[in-house]
Amino acid sequence: MTAEPVTTPQPSTPAQAPPTVRASLSPSRAADFKTCPLLYRFRSIDRLPERTTMEQARGTLVHAVLERLFDLPAQGRTPAAAGDLVAPQWDRLVTEQPELAGVFDGAEPADPVEFLRSAAGLLEGYFAVEDPTRLEPAERESLISAVVDDELLIRGYLDRLDVAPDGALRVVDYKTGGAPREAFEARALFQLKFYALVLWRTRGVVPRVLRLLYLRDAEVLDYTPDADELVRFERTVVALWRAIEQATARQDFRPRPSKLCDWCSHQALCPTFGGTPPPFPVAAASADPLRDSRSVPVVPGADE
Repeated sequence: MTAEPVTTPQPSTPAQAPPTVRASLSPSRAADFKTCPLLYRFRSIDRLPERTTMEQARGTLVHAVLERLFDLPAQGRTPAAAGDLVAPQWDRLVTEQPELAGVFDGAEPADPVEFLRSAAGLLEGYFAVEDPTRLEPAERESLISAVVDDELLIRGYLDRLDVAPDGALRVVDYKTGGAPREAFEARALFQLKFYALVLWRTRGVVPRVLRLLYLRDAEVLDYTPDADELVRFERTVVALWRAIEQATARQDFRPRPSKLCDWCSHQALCPTFGGTPPPFPVAAASADPLRDSRSVPVVPGADE
């Protein structure tokens, strides 16, 4: 798919939202609440810090390289060129986000050289499933947003949007984790449907393809939504937000144990594991409802 760049302006801050809007929701936080209401509370209301894992840092780096790869002329987008971007992009990321350097300070010391080598290996997986010399993305790492139900601003950051000459849209999301497992695949598709809904509401076009690229295993998962499905999905998103509002008013966010608990950073505070959540923040009820916990975008790869 090739196209001229899309320049449709999108709201970049809640202040630009229509006056009727009183709440904001990102796909990551919506998925948190679906997965476990208490996890949503820890991240969005308590705003507890979470240490960046090696996998998340690697995902951030790979996303950065793939974004910069398309700055090169088409014929220059080779595996070697992508490999040459790894080290300088890591240096840039650590300069901009110094906390990323902390991934090497864990209980089991990591080798920075091996870390960069592993990122380059994931890029090999990318070239196994796509030929970037034949692509001219319309948008990369772009913020998109739409208002649903007159009151809720939904927004998120696309890894990549391709637009065909006939106007067809393809939403592409890079996943640096392993082959899709049922729980993670459902979460990933939820995220892409979120983007599809925003694009449909703002541009009047239902994306033809929602594409997940699993780089570690060089696998592609394509999904084709339709308008009826997006109408149902919009109802789901609005219902989720109303449930979040009710839980906030009642200060009642209960844990929902699952296999995903193995990756949770907050087990010590979770009743499922014998912990006790901190007191509910007094300021939560009066906080700016347009500011969800993504006051800045989640680093790419952080939700994998």
